[in-house]
Amino acid sequence: MSEDNEGKEPRQGIPPPLASKETEDERFLQSTVDELQQRGLFRGGKESWRVFRIMGEFVEGFDELSTLGPCVSVFGSARLSRADPGYDRCVETVRLLAEAGYGIITGGGPGIMEAANRGAQEVGTPSVGCNIELPFEQGLNEFIDIGIDFRYFFVRKTMFVKYAQAFVIFPGGFGTLDELFEALTLIQTRKVRNFPVVLFDTKYWAGMMDWIRGTMLREGKISEKDLDLIYLTDSPQEVVAHVVSSQPKRRS
Repeated sequence: MSEDNEGKEPRQGIPPPLASKETEDERFLQSTVDELQQRGLFRGGKESWRVFRIMGEFVEGFDELSTLGPCVSVFGSARLSRADPGYDRCVETVRLLAEAGYGIITGGGPGIMEAANRGAQEVGTPSVGCNIELPFEQGLNEFIDIGIDFRYFFVRKTMFVKYAQAFVIFPGGFGTLDELFEALTLIQTRKVRNFPVVLFDTKYWAGMMDWIRGTMLREGKISEKDLDLIYLTDSPQEVVAHVVSSQPKRRS
């Protein structure tokens, strides 16, 4: 740690430097037997046994979440502080979704995830956190009723889609974009249907949307109809109205 940073706490949601903890995803994605042998991870058939750990994560997720009613998965930056206006906007949006009968699923961490779980818990709707093992520690936030820890990103991402009727996406970074474009791909390829994707904060997303229209659409990489898969708004009320109108079945 440099002298300039000595004694200072890291900003919320930002990994500390030189994190070295190896994750299950990292182990899983080792590409060759030689690499596995060098790292002591391949002894006979040991690698194939990892499928049982993966299967166990799916079983735990299905058992914990299968009794939920309609839910919305909420994504956004873990780096957002409670003082940011976006935090309160997320709490407000989720309160309205909860009052409309939806449970809330997040990644379980700080920032937007915490704000969403907070809004859900304040109304009394199910507040779910699907946490992920990371090289730096990220515990579940304090506003979660059902918390599940995952080692594998791909298992966790399945839960976000399988148990949600919509995605509401607040400003975020690479992880947020990953969830956004995976959802759009599933809808575009008709793997899921009647699945609204809402982007909150039109100013934040404007540059991305300009590139999608000005480059992807102009060069024929997507169709005009594909743009209809994304709904942008700055209004918590519009978020709820769009989700409800797209997927009207709600918890009574």
